[in-house]
Amino acid sequence: MHELGWIDRRTLLKGAGAGLGLMSLVPRAALAAGETVTLADVGVADPNGDWSGYTKATGNTVKVVPIGNAPSAVMNQLIAGGGRQTFDLIATVGGLQGPLSENKLIAPLDISRLKNWTQNGYVNKYFDVGTKGYDYIGYKGKIYGAPTIQQGDSFAYLPEKTGDLNSYGALFDPKFRGYVALEDNYTTAGQKAALFLKHAGMADIKDPADMNPKEIATVVDFLIGRKKDGQFRVIWSSFEQAVSLLVNQEVYVIDCWEPMVFAAKARGINAVYAAPKEGYLLWAMAVYLVDRDRSPERLNACYQLLDYMLGPEYGAIITNLRGYMTNPEAPAFAAASSIFDEAAKRRVAQIDAGVKAKFEAGGTWQTRWPTNINVYEEEWQRFKSA
Repeated sequence: MHELGWIDRRTLLKGAGAGLGLMSLVPRAALAAGETVTLADVGVADPNGDWSGYTKATGNTVKVVPIGNAPSAVMNQLIAGGGRQTFDLIATVGGLQGPLSENKLIAPLDISRLKNWTQNGYVNKYFDVGTKGYDYIGYKGKIYGAPTIQQGDSFAYLPEKTGDLNSYGALFDPKFRGYVALEDNYTTAGQKAALFLKHAGMADIKDPADMNPKEIATVVDFLIGRKKDGQFRVIWSSFEQAVSLLVNQEVYVIDCWEPMVFAAKARGINAVYAAPKEGYLLWAMAVYLVDRDRSPERLNACYQLLDYMLGPEYGAIITNLRGYMTNPEAPAFAAASSIFDEAAKRRVAQIDAGVKAKFEAGGTWQTRWPTNINVYEEEWQRFKSA
């Protein structure tokens, strides 16, 4: 991790409109009943409002509020949007703990209060000190994020229109001109483009995950060239928009998240999530504890919720709903639980195995707060304005 102790005004303002296991916890006598924990979520950590497992075990409830996923949007909602006074936890893609902690917006976690931290094998395997995953949860020797969700991203395609695809090059292939969409996000679309250019030998890029200004400009110049050629039908910015593009077959190839493929399949569309030869864009959800005044009872309820989200019950539910890897015990929990039908039990096991294979295949970790973030934002705006 690089060190950033401040957020400049330009970066903050750019984000202003970006988006305002049944478990065994501590003995019930020690629980603070009736606390409501406010969770700010980017849209995938909420189990469709069903927090009954947490509520039954603790007597507490969860209030979910939306938050933007772009780094500057998270910053802005905490600093300018009043989130620091109202949120207890933030569930967003990890890697933001450096600037968030330097600005005293989040507090380090006391992992001794989290039973499932040591019992969740994926935490130990992928997020220990010295791993790439540690940069998603840790900073300066302290843990700030609970890694509740893991995934590897690529792109989706409609095989009846394209045939089998296995490279990010499909996003830029002229034969799909006008039927391609990119996400409006330099930490996804920009990094995937860099990964393609590096592996294709088309650009000298040392690290697609954290580029220098010259490398960033090279990637954006390439994207602008494809944009002017009419390669991209649209630059999408919302989950439903991306799903709609697939369902209506307005695009044949789309830079997107795998849950969008699940959503399209549920609507009868034969969409495929690619296994690119260049590797996956690996990432993890981190749930951060907002640094604010709260009662000991509320703080205890926050830790209980974090522990629940690291456990097998929540993990199985989210894996089934969202298509993410969460907890190595999630498949066994689903198999033994009456809340999942047989199809869901198979789906949880298949998804867990599929995402695990992505991590074994490797790729590059999505960088949420790159060293040259201001250059990234300026160059991405140049691409959008071209």
